[in-house]
Parts: sequence; structure tokens; C-alpha cells
Amino acid sequence: MTGEDRVLPSLPGTYALLLELPGVTRIDVGGLGRLTFDAPVYLYAGSAFGPGGLAARLAHHLGRAARPHWHIDRLRRVARVSQVWTTTDERRLECAWSKAAASMRSARMVEGFGASDCRCVSHLVALPRAPSGSTFRRHLRGLAPRCGPIRRLTVARPFEE
Repeated sequence: MTGEDRVLPSLPGTYALLLELPGVTRIDVGGLGRLTFDAPVYLYAGSAFGPGGLAARLAHHLGRAARPHWHIDRLRRVARVSQVWTTTDERRLECAWSKAAASMRSARMVEGFGASDCRCVSHLVALPRAPSGSTFRRHLRGLAPRCGPIRRLTVARPFEE
């Protein structure tokens, strides 16, 4: 990690949401059906290459979607975002980021979650604890060796309900 930001960048890029759940939770995840979320921490990797870049996508994810569009919108109804990591690298790196998270000790992918537009098993990884930025970077090194700087964003409480 290269530092901490308090402003959402409007540039395109890749992001990871670190999510916390208060306990075992079962939710309906659209086409995936009703899933049980039993880990205390999840890492969701995504990209924001549309209008508004990272600022627009993260504003959506940090709020509560009135009408869920993506799998993550449904999980966000019950999960709290504890950290956000971003890079403005020009490549779409969400697949590499989810694979890096899945390579961590005791990690497991939530099959099909957030990966309907690629060949990945998942873009959501269940973890026993939140990884440090340096641990994540170490796991990412072999998958995206020239990844741009990764920034940690401060998650402001006004986004939480």
C-alpha cells in the first residue's frame, strides 16, 4: 500500500472492498440463490471503467442500493465495508485481485459471486481475518507483477446506516 486517501478518485481502476459480517448470515443473491455467509471477513474485487470511474462505483457500493443490480449490492445490505483498496492501473485487475485473495491461508471463494462477466470462479473471497495491505500485495505479486500503486481509502461513517 502506498498511503491513505480521503477522496474517491474519478479515474478508472480496480478496487477491493473488505467487508465484515456480524455473524452467520443467509441472504438471497439473485441467480445464485440463497447463500450462507459464515466468515467474519470477505474481500470483493471489482473494476470501475465506466463513467465516473472509481468515484462513481465506490459511491454506489458504499451506500445501500435501493434496487440491487449486482451480487455485491445484496451482500452490502448486511455487510459493513471496513476498508477499500484501489488502483488506477489501466488494466482490469479484479480477476488477479480475487485470485490473490483466494491464495491466502484459509481463504475460500464464494462460487459464482460477482464473476458473471468473466471466467473466474468468483470475485468474492471468504477470509478468517482482514489481510494487511502488504500481505495482499505479496500474494498479488505473481499474478499482476506490474500492478500500479494500491491506495487505501478511509471509509467515512456517513455511508453506513
